[in-house]
Amino acid sequence: MGIFKRLRDLTVASVNDVIDSMEDPVVMLTQYMRDMEVEIGQVEVAVARQVAMEKRFHQQWEEAMNQVKKRERQITLALNEGEDEIARRALIDKKQHEARAQELEALHLAARDAAQQMREKLAELKDEFYKLRAKKYTLVSRAQVARTQKQVNQAIVGMNGESASRGFYRMEERVMRLEAEADISGQWKSTRLGIDESLRGVERDEIAAELAELKAKLNKQKAGQDQPGEQGNAPEALNN
Repeated sequence: MGIFKRLRDLTVASVNDVIDSMEDPVVMLTQYMRDMEVEIGQVEVAVARQVAMEKRFHQQWEEAMNQVKKRERQITLALNEGEDEIARRALIDKKQHEARAQELEALHLAARDAAQQMREKLAELKDEFYKLRAKKYTLVSRAQVARTQKQVNQAIVGMNGESASRGFYRMEERVMRLEAEADISGQWKSTRLGIDESLRGVERDEIAAELAELKAKLNKQKAGQDQPGEQGNAPEALNN
């Protein structure tokens, strides 16, 4: 029996934990207010029925009392006319209406008291409803503030030890590494440009020297060609 009781207790505790986790304060407060509205509506219907019953008993009592007064007049007229039998029957009917009137009066008073109690109960329910409705707004606001605070706290805890914060700092390191690589590549480019300029300077000097050598050769060739030409042109001048 002890094992089964413990199992039952564990089951009940587990179910209660699940129910507690499912109970959203805002949703539950709204539902409770709806339930109270339904209850107030039912009481209002009951009060209306009770008031209608009270009025009906009062109306029936007045009708019975009118019959009693009517029979009293008939008895007086019958006795004045010497109609004892008519007066006797009218008296019997009067007593019946009086008994009926007494019953209806008792029912009317009971219905009136019940209606009054129900009115008071309805007024209490409405007062309680208005108080709880005002308190509901306060509780809903407090629940929303607490929920927001909880989310903020969870976010802060997550930033302190989880991947978001680590990822941020990792990206910061990556940016710094990219900047360092950019600096290094810029220095290499500057060095390369200097080397290229030096090479171009050497090439220009070599080309200039080679051009100068070629010019010297051409000048020598021209000088050698010019001397024979001058000697060959003399006879032609003489022939002319």
